[in-house]
Amino acid sequence: MATTHVFEVSGMHCGSCALLIDDALEDLPGVLSTQTTVKRGRATVELDADQSTPEDVVRAIEELGYQASLMS
Repeated sequence: MATTHVFEVSGMHCGSCALLIDDALEDLPGVLSTQTTVKRGRATVELDADQSTPEDVVRAIEELGYQASLMS
């Protein structure tokens, strides 16, 4: 079952940061779609809960050097 989660992401400075995050998240198993925006400081991720968890998403973002937390 797919669910949509919104994450607050800090430390981004430009559109390239958002693209880097989206590229990394797309490599996670179960990520169906991702949209990260610098202006809003958020990443919206549609996730297959059978394959990855919101914690996996936070970990992937933080491994890139950004701070992330689940908003909803």
